[in-house]
Amino acid sequence: MNKTASPTGPGAGAARRRLLDTATRLFYTEGIRAVGIDRIIAEASVAKATFYNHFPSKDDLVLAYIEALDRLGRDAVSALPEQPPRAMIAAIMGRISEAVVAGGWRGCPFLNAAAEYPDPTSPVRQAIDARRAWYHDSLQKCLAADRDPAPSVTAALLVALSDGLLEAAYLDDPEDIPALVDAALERLLVRP
Repeated sequence: MNKTASPTGPGAGAARRRLLDTATRLFYTEGIRAVGIDRIIAEASVAKATFYNHFPSKDDLVLAYIEALDRLGRDAVSALPEQPPRAMIAAIMGRISEAVVAGGWRGCPFLNAAAEYPDPTSPVRQAIDARRAWYHDSLQKCLAADRDPAPSVTAALLVALSDGLLEAAYLDDPEDIPALVDAALERLLVRP
């Protein structure tokens, strides 16, 4: 293994991937501020120069972490089969149930990161805000297609509900979340 691969040379993608995978695991399980760069470098088995070739600072790595998680979520929603709007909302919200019952749930990684990056002007926080705006807009489009009388308000309620469910799954029993998702959708979605 070439521990000093450049960002454009052979092995560059593998080194960056190891750094990002290691950071993802550690940031999620222990918290972003609690994990230092030296530990990430050691556990990813790369040289310090390799780290800095890929990520000029820890904040750049954190931003890459948030953006990678965001891409995964957007891709998962894009991969959902085409279905009527109400079923699509249930499928999107159902992803919460899938995530929290899979095991090892420690709260929403976006909310966890937002707690550690309270400055709304930081690039990390802006990426989190962009993720939340996309989530709201995705739900709002489905709600509008379902003829909800106030799709923006209902979407905001569903985002807030999602936040609460994601944290409740960490603090309470994650096995309760699928039933709560179903009950919440039954109560929040207006019947046509």
